[in-house]
Amino acid sequence: MARKHFEDDEDNPERWMVSYADFITLLFAFFVVMYAISAVNVNKYRILTASLGTAFGRNPAVGVTPKPIAKPGGVIINRSLPKANVVKQDDEARKMDDMAKNISSSLSNLVQQGMVRVSQTSRGVDVEINASLLFPSGEAKLSTESLRAIQAIATTLQSQRYNMEVDGYSDDQPIKSPLFPSNWELSAVRASSVARALVADGIAENRLKVVGYGSNDPVVPNDTPEDRARNRRVELVILSPHYEAARETLYHMGHPQ
Repeated sequence: MARKHFEDDEDNPERWMVSYADFITLLFAFFVVMYAISAVNVNKYRILTASLGTAFGRNPAVGVTPKPIAKPGGVIINRSLPKANVVKQDDEARKMDDMAKNISSSLSNLVQQGMVRVSQTSRGVDVEINASLLFPSGEAKLSTESLRAIQAIATTLQSQRYNMEVDGYSDDQPIKSPLFPSNWELSAVRASSVARALVADGIAENRLKVVGYGSNDPVVPNDTPEDRARNRRVELVILSPHYEAARETLYHMGHPQ
């Protein structure tokens, strides 16, 4: 057997080149990675490193303070989370919780009827208003009853500083009219109508953003008339500052400064 192995080696005198080629390939890959790391945006690299560490369950070392990150213009942002920031987050969470309770209380009759649903999500406080309360079928002009409900919401939010997003949704039944060629237009105009009513009731226009989703993102399958009615809605989302900060961070990670 040993002699046969020796003869095989003599039959392949260039076998060492395979290992040599593998070594050269690995060396090339190593230098490519080193170059990529040296060229990466430092801020983004640190944010990505911290995110990966958190995702894989690695806690920051005790007593180690993350190095502050310099933003353009000389502003320093420390990625550590001191006790004061934790207290601030808890305070913001309590404020959002109180706001959700106040809105739910001011619309208690509609909440009991299932026309309004108030919930807290990762985005903030979500006020879901059924479209049958807001608009006649296939229209985007607010009803008198809905204006009272929107005014009650605006009264709760006038003294707050939070930004808001008004999202319009429809069911999956196609619509085609001179005013609304599709459900996208219908949902967008309905959301805009609610936003205009909020502005008329004292909410600053620069705090609002309007989005029309059409039949996308239904809360229940469009299988029955009752479920389709549930999907026809406008959602007013009072955005949490922490959600907005996280979204801003992700935006800048995708757009070099």
